[in-house]
Amino acid sequence: MQHVQEKMVQVAGIRKTFGRRVVLRDVSFEFSTGKIVGLVGPNGAGKTTIMKILLGLTPTAAGDVRISGQPVSVNTHQVVTCQVGALIERPAIYPFLSGWQHLQLTTASTVQMDWVVKALQMTAYIHRPANRYSLGMKQKLGIAMALVTRPRLVILDEPMNGLDPQSVKQLRDLLVQLAHEGTTFLISSHILSELAKIIDQVILIDQGRVLLQQTMTQLHQSARAFLVIHTAANQRACQLLQSAGYSVTLREDQLSLPASLALTPLLKIVLDAGIQVLKVSQQREDLETVLLRLLANGRE
Repeated sequence: MQHVQEKMVQVAGIRKTFGRRVVLRDVSFEFSTGKIVGLVGPNGAGKTTIMKILLGLTPTAAGDVRISGQPVSVNTHQVVTCQVGALIERPAIYPFLSGWQHLQLTTASTVQMDWVVKALQMTAYIHRPANRYSLGMKQKLGIAMALVTRPRLVILDEPMNGLDPQSVKQLRDLLVQLAHEGTTFLISSHILSELAKIIDQVILIDQGRVLLQQTMTQLHQSARAFLVIHTAANQRACQLLQSAGYSVTLREDQLSLPASLALTPLLKIVLDAGIQVLKVSQQREDLETVLLRLLANGRE
């Protein structure tokens, strides 16, 4: 296993244009071996373009990209990308080849092929032609082709697309296990609740700029805490508290207030009005809420 502090990916000052349109502006980030890194942002933010640049598939107008210290560009990517597995956009699948034959296009090792088929639980259909695969089976085949050679870096674009909940959990467990063994992952996904369960770091991009790169620990520390109160008459309780000067929002069947508020005087207002309080709890923002807030701040 590689030393944990070795820099696997270093991206500095990347600029990318399509005609006059600037797609990426001064994008810089880096991460170490054995990390699972989430690349998140709205549609059109530049996530897939960044992944293609890392694979040497797309030229850049400026900047420097290195994998394991080796430069990557359209001209030099063969040197490095033998260490990299990828699933970008949809898997490239030939309808009349079986899943097994697809894996043979990637590696000559039956040991590697057996390993990935078992790991992704594809044994039942791996020898069927791919035109008989469901969307989820095709997605698993694309992931299998990215993982089969046990590359040091794996880049996955929306890997959970089309997978049922059980397959999503299997994939999560497999990625965490491989990361513990030293594989590095860069994963883009719009299913932030799933991504949050496995990533060590997050890179948030918007409109071609990196808004932040933080560890999950740092992100959790920046998550805001709030009080959640359920009453028998939320609408009325909300109006009473707003009249008393409290900053309160009514969401679905609950009242939400800043966690720093003293609870007793607040509850007294509600109870004195004859409204029954059903439940009081404290919650923290989830990853999605934190990132949406940071996105909004970044655009102001």
